[in-house]
Amino acid sequence: MNSVAADSAEQRAANGGDGQTPVTAADIAAQVGGRLVGDGTVSLFGVAPLDRAREQDLSFLTHARYTAWFTDSRAAAVIMSPQFEPVVGRPAVRIIVDKPMDAMVSVLARFHRREPRAVGVHATAVVSASASIGAGVTIDPYAVIGDDVVIGDGCWIGANAVVGAGSVLGRDVRLHAQATVYPYTELGDRVVLCSGARVGREGFGFVPQANGPVRIPHSGRCILEHDVEIGANSCVDRGSVDDTIIGAGTKIDNLVQIAHNVRVGRMCFFASQAGVAGSTRIEDGVQIGGQVGLGGHLTIGSRATVAAQAGVFGDIPGGELWSGYPARPHKEALRSQAALHRLAKIIRPIEQLLKGESNP
Repeated sequence: MNSVAADSAEQRAANGGDGQTPVTAADIAAQVGGRLVGDGTVSLFGVAPLDRAREQDLSFLTHARYTAWFTDSRAAAVIMSPQFEPVVGRPAVRIIVDKPMDAMVSVLARFHRREPRAVGVHATAVVSASASIGAGVTIDPYAVIGDDVVIGDGCWIGANAVVGAGSVLGRDVRLHAQATVYPYTELGDRVVLCSGARVGREGFGFVPQANGPVRIPHSGRCILEHDVEIGANSCVDRGSVDDTIIGAGTKIDNLVQIAHNVRVGRMCFFASQAGVAGSTRIEDGVQIGGQVGLGGHLTIGSRATVAAQAGVFGDIPGGELWSGYPARPHKEALRSQAALHRLAKIIRPIEQLLKGESNP
């Protein structure tokens, strides 16, 4: 392969394809149920943003703010909604769909390069004789599987991952390298733990006594229901008396802390560096922004949203958007911030009045 071809293949691979196997624009249109405008025989090797796409890449126009990039983009084909079809741009091939974000998810799955996997137990892995291992399971180098563990069919246990005694993993669970499942933890089907995630450890519970703090024994469990994903270096503690439960479909970003006895509903989203104190209840469909802090023993109502860096000390009703520190309804928080800015302008005249000075 000459240097030009090598560079092209390398770039295509970097943009999401394998650099070798193309699909056509007509293939993509059929996959997403879109209307094809232009040459359907155009070959596509990868996926890239409009401003970085090369002549054999597929791209997406999902928002009006990116129309300027579309005008000059070198992409071979672009998926877009009907409202953008009249926009003048360099890409001649367009795939028109009602929901371009849904189409993007479908297409990216097709181009996604998957990590190689060898089914079986690596020679360096340590697997207890009492563990039950399902069909089609992969256990990578130096992983440790404790006593009486149950691992369902199709699971993939990454290198140096640990599954503690008595834990139960459902089907198709993925533990990335160095993830840890503490003893007696339950993971549903298709749960994903990214590298460094820790689930099921004892929570931060101590009783002050004369000779120093005494740890509270944690007899509750940590339960992750189906399709939960835990980001890198995030932690979910087991319960002290009650169970800690993360509801089905909930997605937790990197560097998030979920304390003991917390109950999280279905289809919730937590952005990075959020923290939830013990025994708080988070109902279905809640969205928690980055660096949000939730106090303990609270209730966050279904479909509520908490904006980034909010500090929450009280219950939040369902369906509301709260922000600020201390957190309050978003419009109220904005009014408070505006009032604070206005206050700075009137402090000087007030000081002059108090000193008996005349206005300048």
